[in-house]
Amino acid sequence: MREYLVPAVERVGDEESLSDTVFHNAENYPDTVSFRRKVDGRWVDVTAAEFAEQVTSVARGLIAAEVARGDRVAILSRTRYEWTLVDYAIAAVGATTVPIYQTSSTEQVHWILADSGATAALVESDQHHGEVAALRDQLPALRHVWQIEPTDPADRPAAVDHLVELGAAVPADEVARRRAEVRADDLSTLIYTSGTTGRPKGCELTHRNLLTELKSAQLGFPQLLTSDNSLLLFLPLAHVLAKVIQCGGIYTRTTVGHVSDTSNLLADLAEFQPSFVLSVPRVFEKVFNAARQKAHASGKGRIFDAAAETAEAWSRAQPSPGVGLRLRHALFDRLVYARLRAALGGRCVAAVSGGAPLGERLGHFFRGAGLPVYEGYGLTETTGGATVNTPDAQRVGTVGRPLTGGGVRIAEDGEILLHGDIVFRGYWNNPAATEEALEDGWFHTGDLGELDDAGFLRITGRKKELIVTAGGKNVAPAVLEDRLRAHPLISQCMVVGDGQPFIAALVTLDQEALPAWREAHGKPAPSDPADPSDLVDDPDLLAEIDAAVKEANLAVSHAEAIKKFKVLPVDFTESGGELTPTMKLKRNVVAKTYAAEIATLYTP
Repeated sequence: MREYLVPAVERVGDEESLSDTVFHNAENYPDTVSFRRKVDGRWVDVTAAEFAEQVTSVARGLIAAEVARGDRVAILSRTRYEWTLVDYAIAAVGATTVPIYQTSSTEQVHWILADSGATAALVESDQHHGEVAALRDQLPALRHVWQIEPTDPADRPAAVDHLVELGAAVPADEVARRRAEVRADDLSTLIYTSGTTGRPKGCELTHRNLLTELKSAQLGFPQLLTSDNSLLLFLPLAHVLAKVIQCGGIYTRTTVGHVSDTSNLLADLAEFQPSFVLSVPRVFEKVFNAARQKAHASGKGRIFDAAAETAEAWSRAQPSPGVGLRLRHALFDRLVYARLRAALGGRCVAAVSGGAPLGERLGHFFRGAGLPVYEGYGLTETTGGATVNTPDAQRVGTVGRPLTGGGVRIAEDGEILLHGDIVFRGYWNNPAATEEALEDGWFHTGDLGELDDAGFLRITGRKKELIVTAGGKNVAPAVLEDRLRAHPLISQCMVVGDGQPFIAALVTLDQEALPAWREAHGKPAPSDPADPSDLVDDPDLLAEIDAAVKEANLAVSHAEAIKKFKVLPVDFTESGGELTPTMKLKRNVVAKTYAAEIATLYTP
């Protein structure tokens, strides 16, 4: 199949805008708990009426600060309640939110603030405030910098309190008037790409883009996005998928919570008890690997491995598993799967995953364990999810079918093209890039894929990441890398071999998994537990990595298979420059930094 289109069920009206939902909820469902926010260690309810009142108060402050319709307002902060509050206040006055990752470098912050022409910025910490303050002379458009958590409120008042006080003299009717002027095709948010191949580009997402995504998501997940359910956000809200899920919670009156510090995530999940979670594959990999390591360390490894095998078999056998398989599944549900679900709060019935492939093995395991992970696919340019598996239509190993009103086309060279009202209107200040990316309403993703006979999309690689060996073989590295990263000892990997006689790989080790592996194999612990350098040439460890490589190679032809690998003594990180904030590899950076190591792979 080369093309799959899904007709629209519900259209966005020309006068609709993102913040309408806030005031609709307050008027019709005032006592609905829109949020639960953590205050002094305990979760406190925020009703729909209270949220609308707070949005209005902050919006009045923005008006008093002379934030005009169409102005760009940046948010540089971790995921937290104030992020969402100010985001909706910005929407209510007809301005545009410009998210910035809290981990962005000073150079990245400067680029986004300068390129967007932001007139105001909301920052979280003293460090963020200091970074932006040092750039003020280079940012002539920036008039205001407000801080969410100042160390000394007497020196700098907290942003929300300051804006509320600033807007006290502005009539609430002025907010209503400004909100009524906003149209569906106005710019709602300007989200910058992660910049894997160059400077980040600003993606222009309109209110129509976002509302189309929300209406489609509600139709696809009627069992999850409801007023009886809740979700806990811990991904950065600067990521388009996290922002869309945030907006989806408000749109469907699903109770939303925020977690800024993921170091205590399991405790927060146990307290909050979400109905579903949103995450990236690496988190699900870590959940599985941690559970497996814990079981093996306590002498219950055989039970866990049998349970994992049963879960996968049960999922693959749907809809008609045999009697014996059903009995084994019921046994392991009591012994293993129920404990896994309890670790997520006990009420979690599903998860949504995006950003990278999860892999069939883990997809079947989690579905078999009673926690289906619905994989989706999309980009910032498509307002997050463009295709997604749903409770009514799931094929593990694919990224689902297009949302309602959307379409997928596979070009002659295998590139995935996407269509629909979720497709952005263009790149900010970059007409050349816009023209290159959009053709007759179809967005060229740069990713490679294939459609099956039922319209489910499978990602096979990335066009710009194709490796061409000296023998002329085209190799998509994603298949191998995704399978390798699923191994508990492996943190990151990068397949290499462009212009070379064979395919090879750089591998980094998962520091969290190493202590248990050392103990199990009688390896002495180093003075610095985070330093794996003593293991990069260890025969036992290399044997395990070699087995993982052989397993990964089963997914490709002999010409595409990894022939050699090298274990590095350090991991790829965002701070080191090898990863983007969304955990994507900056291949050019890795290739340059580890050029010598790559060269040794091809030295006789």
